Amino acid sequence: MTSAAQKLIAHLDAHFSDFLSYWQRHMYIADNDKYIDHVMHNGIAMFQLVKDTLLHSPNRDNIEQLAYKIAKERAETNMNIGEFVYNTNLGRRLVVKYALQSALPIEELFPLIDEINCLFDQFLFYAVTKYSELKEAEIREKNLLITQSHKDRLTLLGQMSSSFVHEFRNPLTAIIGFVQLLKMEHPNLPYLNIIDHELQQLKFRISQFLHASRQEIVESEKETFSLSQLFEEIIEFLYASIVDGDVQISVSVDSAIHIFAYKDQLRQVFINILLNSIEAVKEKDKPRCIYIDAYRQGESVYIKIINNGPAIPEEMVKTIFEPFFTTKKLGTGIGLYICKKIIEDHGGQITCTSNEHMTSFSISLPV
Repeated sequence: MTSAAQKLIAHLDAHFSDFLSYWQRHMYIADNDKYIDHVMHNGIAMFQLVKDTLLHSPNRDNIEQLAYKIAKERAETNMNIGEFVYNTNLGRRLVVKYALQSALPIEELFPLIDEINCLFDQFLFYAVTKYSELKEAEIREKNLLITQSHKDRLTLLGQMSSSFVHEFRNPLTAIIGFVQLLKMEHPNLPYLNIIDHELQQLKFRISQFLHASRQEIVESEKETFSLSQLFEEIIEFLYASIVDGDVQISVSVDSAIHIFAYKDQLRQVFINILLNSIEAVKEKDKPRCIYIDAYRQGESVYIKIINNGPAIPEEMVKTIFEPFFTTKKLGTGIGLYICKKIIEDHGGQITCTSNEHMTSFSISLPV
């Protein structure tokens, strides 16, 4: 005796050519799809799975195998996953449509349609899951390539920095020395202080490249020093820039705080952040304010450098410490990267937060 499933399969087979023709005309498929010749074969394979499911219990391995094959093809063609789901559900709708046109009683037909829907649901689950895994693996591979590219650029920067130092730093040091002699011999000679300040700024910028170089040699040893005194020296060093920007600086640093660290390196961090802060507040009307606050808690020192300049967009805050990221037209994109590197080398952390009222750089260091 012929079963309801066998009757339904015979009915679907009789209309298969119409089903396939309609599906082919209404599906989404690009003309340049390199697997366009596989689409019909995949449709036929899926139709065969429907028949197998109606006659027997569904074979999970067969469903997975076909789903993975198609997912791989769709991922390689960069096809929108929504188009794939649409094409699959179009096939489901047509199968159900022709099934409903059979002469089978409703009580026999509905359980069979339920099996068909379960099959398509399983197939889509496996296919979309596999497609997502393949795309995630592709993204990881691209990110790995980008990361390696950044490392290559940093290596190149290190090589350039080493050459730059030998060719430029020695004559710069000589010029600074002669300027100091001129200041001693001719203390009233105009512009010497300005020349000395600009040379020191240039020396500071060169030091940034030195810290980015893998071949850098640490020229100093760790020492214990007063954090309050260090900030006094830095503000004196930046005095010309502070006056030029008409910036008000407020300092609240506990004089009892002493740190065991590389003083020159931390000086570079604070100068870099303060220079960035001065440039930021110059973009707004007065008052232009910078606040420096530092306190000790337990075995850590917490330092905040806050300015009331324009807000840094949220997406930029997330990448502000990345190498070569800069918002300045003439920026190198290594200043804050070097700051982060120095602080982390000292066992500390540096973060940035920003809103329309203030931008804050927060640093924590072990005492």
